[in-house]
Amino acid sequence: MGEKLELLLHAPWLMQLHLATVLPATVLGAWLLLGKKGGARHRALGKLYLGLMLITALSTIGMPAYVGPTLALGPLRLGLLHLFVPLTLHGVWSAFRTVRRGDIQGHKRAMVSLYIGALLIAGALSFLPGRFTHRLCFG
Repeated sequence: MGEKLELLLHAPWLMQLHLATVLPATVLGAWLLLGKKGGARHRALGKLYLGLMLITALSTIGMPAYVGPTLALGPLRLGLLHLFVPLTLHGVWSAFRTVRRGDIQGHKRAMVSLYIGALLIAGALSFLPGRFTHRLCFG
């Protein structure tokens, strides 16, 4: 365990920020999707969740890709997982916009899509060999 903690503590600050937002967003998002909807607690935690997802997506932009095909754009080194950034930003905006309009079904679709795409699919891909999450969890 000490070696993994050392790896995490010496990770770039954007990686640490990303993990500090994506991990609670994963738990909170599941709780929101499975829990009672519409109350003051749901609305407050939903805002927190969308904020965490926004920070998660924006922190990803500055994290360089080292696995798979990459595209260098100035100081940025983007990979395939970076394709989830605009999808996540769109999901956050859609979830916010639909609930503000009173479109609860649209909000539900946006939140489920955001969770599945940005957290489950992108999260699963982050465990592929050669990636930081794989090294952190499996050595």
